[in-house]
Amino acid sequence: MILEPGDKIHVITRRAFDGDVRRHFVGEVSSAGETTARAEGYAFVFNLSRNEFARRPELRERLVALSDARNLIHVLPPDVELAQLEYRTEANRLYLTDGKQFRLDVNEFGAQR
Repeated sequence: MILEPGDKIHVITRRAFDGDVRRHFVGEVSSAGETTARAEGYAFVFNLSRNEFARRPELRERLVALSDARNLIHVLPPDVELAQLEYRTEANRLYLTDGKQFRLDVNEFGAQR
């Protein structure tokens, strides 16, 4: 399997059109097959009026298609606390961070650590 139960993931869903809502998801995999994973975590949606990603407060369960080219999936370190993750902008770069040691440089074309 590519993903195993307990893996933590960050998913960027690429937009199909310029006006599409920008959506990201962080979650912990509860089960996974060859092409799909089930994960529980938090959705982030881009707030255009505030020009920032806002995390939805409630936990969500999401099915993630591993073979969908619109999904960019990053495996996160196992010690990252999903409830602590937030987006911050520094020097015109967008980062996903837990405010401690973890920091992922994020853009819609991939990520750099």
